[in-house]
Amino acid sequence: MNSLIAKKNIGETCVICEQSKYRGIHLYTKFICTECERDMIQTETNDPKYHYYLSQLKKVTTPEIYS
Repeated sequence: MNSLIAKKNIGETCVICEQSKYRGIHLYTKFICTECERDMIQTETNDPKYHYYLSQLKKVTTPEIYS
């Protein structure tokens, strides 16, 4: 419970911009902030940022390793 409260106070790290943000969506096990989500939706496929977003989104399918 305390970790949930701490997350609400400091936000979560966006998988795209890698900054701590408060608002966004969860995609599988990762968090995407509202700003990055909006920018990804508006980016054309011929824009260089499109390839950056693709490479960052590949992190979503990489399962975390717990030991």
